[in-house]
Amino acid sequence: SNPRTVAPGDSIQNAARIMRDEDTGAVPVVDNGRPVGIVTDRDIVVRAVAEGELNRPVRDIVSGDVVSARPDMSTKEAAELMSEHQVRRLPVVEDNRLVGIVSLGDLAEEKDPRSALADISRAPANA
Repeated sequence: SNPRTVAPGDSIQNAARIMRDEDTGAVPVVDNGRPVGIVTDRDIVVRAVAEGELNRPVRDIVSGDVVSARPDMSTKEAAELMSEHQVRRLPVVEDNRLVGIVSLGDLAEEKDPRSALADISRAPANA
């Protein structure tokens, strides 16, 4: 609950600092409380560092098309959603507002994490 976030206009460097301070690999991007994407450490490296452009805004590198969970969803449903969309993190959204984030690591604490981890981590068939 209460994940740190960035706005689309925040700098990529600010997002990287939040990741460092929070020891996380992703930060939700919100616009007036509404999730509009997630910026990951990989986004920063591939889309900004490799181009030498850390002063650009997050909106230039954010992973869009947010797949999200509801607070009342079971962990099994969340794992299935993560597997279906091949994502490692799901924003938890209620009334179009970000209320938390669930990660692959959170699911690993469940009773039988191996099946969820295997499904989510598998390579797409067309890779």
